[in-house]
Amino acid sequence: MAKESRKLIANNKKAYHDYFIEDTYEAGISLAGTEVKSLRTGKCSIKESFIRVEQGEVFIYGMHISPYEKGNIFNKDPLRVRKLLLHRYEINKITGKIAEKGYTLVPLQVYFKGSLTKVEIGLAKGKKLYDKRQDIAKKDMRREAEKEFKIRNL
Repeated sequence: MAKESRKLIANNKKAYHDYFIEDTYEAGISLAGTEVKSLRTGKCSIKESFIRVEQGEVFIYGMHISPYEKGNIFNKDPLRVRKLLLHRYEINKITGKIAEKGYTLVPLQVYFKGSLTKVEIGLAKGKKLYDKRQDIAKKDMRREAEKEFKIRNL
C-alpha cells in the first residue's frame, strides 16, 4: 500500500511552547461540505482552540474555519463546536489520563490524510514559567552553536 499524502492545513506552535506533549492521537473530524471546501483553501486556525471530553464523546471548541466564499446559505458558524472521531478505547484512555491532575487535551495540527480531514491531538501537561525560560535558553544556545559552526566552515 502506498504511503498516503499528508497535507498540513494548520499547525499549533503555541501548544509546544505552553505544554509538554506526552502522547498524541489522530482523530477524524465531523465537518459539513462547505467547511471541507474552505479547509482545502487552507482557511483554518486552531490557535485558541481546546478539546473536551463530554459524555464519552470528544469535542473541539474554538477551531475557526472561515466560511466558504461560494457557500452562501450552506455555510456553518465558523466557531461552532465540532465532534472528533476516535475509537472508544482511545477515548477511555484519554478520559483516564485527564482525570489526573494537570493533564489537558490540545489540538496540535489539522491536515488532510488522503481525502480525509484529520486532527492530531496531544495529551499535554502545562509548563511552568521556568520551563518556558529553559526552552528559550536551549533554543538560543542551539542557534548560537549553529551560527558558530557556519562561521567556522566558511
